[in-house]
Amino acid sequence: MNENTKTEKKAKTVKKLASGTSSNPLKSAVSNPIQKDIGIVERLNTLNKNKTTNRLYGGYVKNPTATANTIDYNSFICDLNKKLHAKTTSNDLFSVFHDILCAKLNCEYTAFGLYHEKSKCINLKLTDNLGSNYSLKIFMSDEQNPVVEAFNKVLPVSVKDNKFLKVPFIQDSGALILPLVSIKNCIGVMIIGKDNLEANSELFSFISNYAAMFVHNIELTEKTNKYANTDNLTSLYNHRGFQEILENEIENAEKTSTELSIIMFDVNNISKINRELGHAKGDEVIKLLAEKIKQNIRSTDKAGRYGGDEIAVILPNTNTADAKYLAEYITYCLSCCFVDDVGPVKVSVGISTYPECSKNQEKLLILAEQAMYISQAKGYKEGMSAIISSSDFNFWDDVALDSFAEVLAKRHSQIGINFEEELVHKFINEKIISQNHLIEMVTSLAGAIDAKDPYTKGHSTSVSRYSEALARSLNLPEEEVQRIRLGALLHDVGKIGIPENVLKKPDKLLDDEWEIMKQHPVIGAEKVLMPNEALHEFIPIVKYHHEHYDGTGYPEKLKGEEIPYAARIVSVADAYHALISDRPYRKGMSVEKACEILKMGAGIQWDPDLVRHFITIAPSLATII
Repeated sequence: MNENTKTEKKAKTVKKLASGTSSNPLKSAVSNPIQKDIGIVERLNTLNKNKTTNRLYGGYVKNPTATANTIDYNSFICDLNKKLHAKTTSNDLFSVFHDILCAKLNCEYTAFGLYHEKSKCINLKLTDNLGSNYSLKIFMSDEQNPVVEAFNKVLPVSVKDNKFLKVPFIQDSGALILPLVSIKNCIGVMIIGKDNLEANSELFSFISNYAAMFVHNIELTEKTNKYANTDNLTSLYNHRGFQEILENEIENAEKTSTELSIIMFDVNNISKINRELGHAKGDEVIKLLAEKIKQNIRSTDKAGRYGGDEIAVILPNTNTADAKYLAEYITYCLSCCFVDDVGPVKVSVGISTYPECSKNQEKLLILAEQAMYISQAKGYKEGMSAIISSSDFNFWDDVALDSFAEVLAKRHSQIGINFEEELVHKFINEKIISQNHLIEMVTSLAGAIDAKDPYTKGHSTSVSRYSEALARSLNLPEEEVQRIRLGALLHDVGKIGIPENVLKKPDKLLDDEWEIMKQHPVIGAEKVLMPNEALHEFIPIVKYHHEHYDGTGYPEKLKGEEIPYAARIVSVADAYHALISDRPYRKGMSVEKACEILKMGAGIQWDPDLVRHFITIAPSLATII
């Protein structure tokens, strides 16, 4: 075959291939992409669309079509608003933003960082779309870092890669860095890891501004709460903050079955210091006390300025003995500190312990303060700081009772506890251990009741003395004499339940007021004496000392010998003291006049035989009223 023939055959073959008319069925199955008018880019896109991503490596395979997704702004804002509802911390806020940005925009990661003034850095927390977290610091000295640039210039910065983060485990992508700006102040940055973010820059600016305001509000709230619960002079908790902390600590002590102690310090002579040296000097002393307390308590202990010159310390998991040890060391430290014109600082110290002293928060504070007042009284006598626990003293001795009354009088408006009611509660629940203990209790309670009525001060004591004298003149057994003496001390105990506007009325009582006053014998017998079995022997005296011999008295209109004998004795003594005592509406009568009235009422209001005996001894009972 010559050359021309060969060339001609080749040309025909090419022509057939080009026209697709080859007789070879395999060859006809091969398509020509150029001839089919399908571009190479479209072929690649089609290939990528059909490619299935391995879920195991989902965080490291980028979807090139994601950038083409459009954002439904309404849906985005609704989701954001819904998920941010009731969020109160910056971490909650950043977590919500991360979830929405990853869900709606397929972001590779987000990062949020706040500027730290002391360290001169931005503390970033980065979270990728798999939920992995990374913490890193961007120091402000690294001026080439785009994070620093965005913060300093307060402008968004877009970068094509995330090498500036130096986190090797996140998918490489572009990033948009936005400053967090609130009230013209840049407080940090927000970083969104994703390519081609510029198209939605307005949305991201909105998010960053919202985040900045949210964080700023949280910071302001925390500062406000801190100032609201902090005393400006001492930087300790103020009264309100101290009470809140104590409530929580008592709950913890109850749950863990542990002890908790309260130490209360009071600067001695602070009023004199303020008066003679000025309040600035007094503040200096209080600040010194606060500093010594802060230096010597544990991190778990909490101190607060409980009152003007009182500082209290809460000691979790601490018994009375350990609390005393700490108090002794603090008082020693104070004694070594000399304040100009004042000298060494002396304090009174009271301690109460949960649950040994009380389980009630208010009662614990009252007992600690009561112990502090007792410490004050002893400290002045001994010339040194005395440390007193509420378990160290007898509640019914004069100093303790006066201190208790002083605490309640001082704190009544804040704590809402009535002195008399608290006293009766203590009286009812007291376990009588001896006759002397009983006498001490009864005497203290009677004195407190008389103190409530300014017009009958000392009345119970006098009636008790007169009743004892009459009982002895009748040659009654000693045991009965003592019962009458103590019963007479308690005869008006029911007045504790009478409203003060009736009890302290300077004029004669109206009919309805008198009906209220007539309830005091029953109140005394049933509300005060009945709950304590050791006091039952005094009930007849208390309940029936206002019954009349002719049956016209109260509360049960008993007559003659139906009235208990001891109650008839106390009735005569009670009437006699009332007659010779001054009242707002009349002067006290003479002994002779009072005895004359008793004679007139013999057989009507009083037992005639008892009146005759009493008149014979009355002149010897005369005292200055």
